[in-house]
Amino acid sequence: MKSRHKRLALIGAGLALLALAAWLISSAFQKNLVFSVTPTEMLSQPQSGRSVRMGGLVEKGSLRRNGDGVTVDFIITDLAQSVPVRYSGILPDLFKEGKGAVVQGKLEGGVFVATEVLAKHDENYMPPDAARALKQAAEAKEKK
Repeated sequence: MKSRHKRLALIGAGLALLALAAWLISSAFQKNLVFSVTPTEMLSQPQSGRSVRMGGLVEKGSLRRNGDGVTVDFIITDLAQSVPVRYSGILPDLFKEGKGAVVQGKLEGGVFVATEVLAKHDENYMPPDAARALKQAAEAKEKK
């Protein structure tokens, strides 16, 4: 084989390895990608089978602890739409009704089954999409 052919073979093999590495990185990124939605977006465009984060306020009076002591049901709202949430695990200390929260999980049969619950960490915290939705809902209520 001539040196020119060897060089072309090495360049071809290098490009193939580079393409394989790029594909593996892209594949890993897609598997770990989590979208953030509001309750209104969740109900209008359900993300079937995909893990998403949903942010909003915990509706007052909606927190119910089940008999097993670990599973809780509550409602997340953006003041326009509400989505029931079921979570099995220990809730964060800052989790309270009427306060902001972000839940991660999947919508199954009209109930959002959460695998993780994050509570607001200071007075100003609110997921950007949830803050925007709350502002729009408040403006819509004022117009009525």
